[in-house]
Amino acid sequence: MSKTKTAFFCSQCGYESAKWLGKCPSCEQWNTFIEEVIQRDRKESDSGWKNSTGRQHESRVISLQDVNLSEDNRMITADAELNRVLGGGIVPGSIVLVAGEPGIGKSTLFLQLGLQMENHLTLYISGEESVQQIKMRAERLKSTGSGFNNSNFYLLTETSTQEIFKEIKKLKPELVIVDSIQTLESPYVESSTGSVSQVKECAAAFQRYAKETGTPVFLIGHITKDGAIAGPKILEHMVDTVLQFEGDRHYAYRMLRTLKNRFGSTDELGIYEMTGTGMKGIQNPSDVLITQKEDALSGIAIAATIEGIRPLLIETQALVTQSVYGTPQRTSSGFDLRRLQLLLAVLEKRGGFHFGLKDVFLNIAGGLKVEDPSTDLAVLCALLSSYEDKTMPHQICFAGEVGLSGEIRAVNRIEQRIAEAEKLGFEKILISKYNQRGLKNIKFNIEVISMGRVEEVYSYLF
Repeated sequence: MSKTKTAFFCSQCGYESAKWLGKCPSCEQWNTFIEEVIQRDRKESDSGWKNSTGRQHESRVISLQDVNLSEDNRMITADAELNRVLGGGIVPGSIVLVAGEPGIGKSTLFLQLGLQMENHLTLYISGEESVQQIKMRAERLKSTGSGFNNSNFYLLTETSTQEIFKEIKKLKPELVIVDSIQTLESPYVESSTGSVSQVKECAAAFQRYAKETGTPVFLIGHITKDGAIAGPKILEHMVDTVLQFEGDRHYAYRMLRTLKNRFGSTDELGIYEMTGTGMKGIQNPSDVLITQKEDALSGIAIAATIEGIRPLLIETQALVTQSVYGTPQRTSSGFDLRRLQLLLAVLEKRGGFHFGLKDVFLNIAGGLKVEDPSTDLAVLCALLSSYEDKTMPHQICFAGEVGLSGEIRAVNRIEQRIAEAEKLGFEKILISKYNQRGLKNIKFNIEVISMGRVEEVYSYLF
């Protein structure tokens, strides 16, 4: 009988300590350490996975020049949006963590993925639902056609990693989907399911399995009420790719954003529409994110942004009203509130507009969250339009960053932004004059207006 061992873990970051500490040395949070019982027997198994071949990995020093590069044969899925955020497809032996709010559509998306992988043996492991519940969801996806009669798709409802790997050795799948990592438990750790040590141990087992067999693994994870991925921070370090599933339940659109990717860019964004028959990828999201209006309205401006390598045109909506209470309100949805306050300060100082006595409300249409600084100019113009209660010229969009001195700064990939605006039928695009230098030899069928100051923009529009 092996001796029972206890350890203390930080519930915020997963830092391990032999004794209780008041303040975590890693994340510097107070009173976050909890005691868990751990018991490992490495002779029986290493992290829960033991290679059925019994071969040991040989570790030896090798020169960098002796390393042979081989192109990974990525598994191309039927989902173009997922291929984009993964960097071009699923890499063999990769382990991917997907997190999102409850009910956002994680299970639906990856059940749909598994059903569509008709040429690959897929195992869907669920620790949260029964096979009957998964069958009911698959019935809803039936009208999508492709993949429902996939004979290479298998289900397993189990939470013990020891039992899971026994079935994996029998089936030898080419793709494994785990829903979810927080529901699994390892027999070599005696703490409760979902604890820091259990999540870390189960993830380590699947990481070892993925690397030794070359089988890609998708781990679906939960998030906390603060929006962070549940479990220790080391969980994000262990995996190759971290995807965040975002969206507002009141909107039909979902965003799959790359937070970490060892095999591609970390700036990619996939956009889906949640329908009654599953997730539908949106190939041209600019058409969806811009509201079709018959009449021109004040307080609305169109911004030309870039998400990863994809240009997007989004609608910014602003409402400026007289403040009824003593303290004016500043409310922002989908845009950084501190950035909004900065733009209001620029308008106060450089333009002489008195926003100090006004309530300001800002919204990015479609439930999208934007971080691209090129949205500044569109937000500023929407604020001015609502302040003056005047509509802006029809079919004009904006791309520019606003500095503290009121200058309009240049943004990157301006050619792609202009081409997207031209494709959607816009007649004018307003950019920084410092971007104009690289556009001298390029001809567009859209009028490109370049300006350098906020005052010039106000004089031109109003």
